[in-house]
Amino acid sequence: MVFKKMLQKLGVGGPSVDTVLADPRVTPGGTLTGEVRIQGGDGEAEIEHIALSLVTRVERGDRGQGMVEFHRVVVSGPAKLAAKQDRTIPFSIPVPWEAPITEVGGQRLPRMELGLRTELSIAKAVDKGDLDPVHVLPLESQDAVLEAFGQLGFQFKSADLEAGRIYGIRQELPFFQEIEFYPPQQFGGRINEVELTTVASREGIVVVLEADKRGGFGGGQDVIGRFEATHREALELDWARMFHEWLERVASRRSSMFGGRGDHYEDYDGHHGHRGHRGHRGGGMGGMVAGAAAGVVGGMMIGEMLDGFGGEDEGGGDEEG
Repeated sequence: MVFKKMLQKLGVGGPSVDTVLADPRVTPGGTLTGEVRIQGGDGEAEIEHIALSLVTRVERGDRGQGMVEFHRVVVSGPAKLAAKQDRTIPFSIPVPWEAPITEVGGQRLPRMELGLRTELSIAKAVDKGDLDPVHVLPLESQDAVLEAFGQLGFQFKSADLEAGRIYGIRQELPFFQEIEFYPPQQFGGRINEVELTTVASREGIVVVLEADKRGGFGGGQDVIGRFEATHREALELDWARMFHEWLERVASRRSSMFGGRGDHYEDYDGHHGHRGHRGHRGGGMGGMVAGAAAGVVGGMMIGEMLDGFGGEDEGGGDEEG
């Protein structure tokens, strides 16, 4: 998406900016490249800076949704722009490892909105411009986890970004992504839903599961599971078997936190924090998302969703625990 927007405070004849991405698709820890193209106006302009930032929409509890700028890079400092002068500034922006996934199996995750915003500051007037959509695809390690959910028969429910931090897990960003699923049919009478969070880093991923159990004589409860693996290990682990065993334990009312590394399981006390065979990798997860998207958001397009980005507060969130 290319935007061209005059700085309102400079009036007609001011500079205009186009931001062009070489490829809007990227993975966590990857790099976005492109160019900022500036076209001079009717007179000389003093550029103070040009900055690019990654922005997304986050749930902030009782305060509702809000925009969060979670990564910002200044690509140009002070410079003079002559009348009618054209200038091109190439850029290369590293994407945080914890960037939320917005697309799986070729299908956009409903409610996931992320874009690159261009900020041009001239003569004390700052124009933050429009957003160029950015599509974050899962790492292979994250994709392995998602494929396991598809193999087990989970049904996609929804996805959102929650402000806050997960207790006991190192996070760089002030929010985390939750992807919610209806459980496989055999657990339908005992578990309401399962929330999946993957926190990626350069070394590997932490997988956090939260199962919402149906109430019985003891009432409903949430049960937490945590699994860790390097990116290489994640491609070899039998995630489907591990998750199935965890679900069996949860469904049987064993209420401690289960998890582990590889095939080794450990019990974790309390509930603090975030609330086998791997067959051929295919479009199972993408098809699951596509089916849910058709029923939930119909023909909503990313451009329409991005229209509502501007003019809202930006900020982070508090730690959950």
